[in-house]
Amino acid sequence: MAEVVQARVDAWTWAVRLFPTRSAAGAACRGGHVRVNGERAKPATTLVPGDEVRARVGDRERVVVVQRLIVKRVGAPVAVTCYLDRTPAAPPKEHVALAAQRDRGAGRPTKRDRRVIDRLRGR
Repeated sequence: MAEVVQARVDAWTWAVRLFPTRSAAGAACRGGHVRVNGERAKPATTLVPGDEVRARVGDRERVVVVQRLIVKRVGAPVAVTCYLDRTPAAPPKEHVALAAQRDRGAGRPTKRDRRVIDRLRGR
């Protein structure tokens, strides 16, 4: 595993397993979901150690500081050593009201039941 002097942000985020595919990493960059040091990053933006990368992955925002540059995808234990994770803790999930749960075998909810369930879930 040879270290490189510079790495593209799309290749690096894929290599350290922030994104499942390189094309997903590139699409996230093009969509404005990846920022390097506070600036929107194009897929070809180069990284250097010490850069802060903010990436929206699913419904969370990951905040990592580049420790080591790699361009080849590596195993998860090795990938973790390439960045310092500064992602804030996820907020606790809100519990769904117990009234929205139906007994097993109760059949499909009626239209009125569905409206009540949706109202309880905040939709």
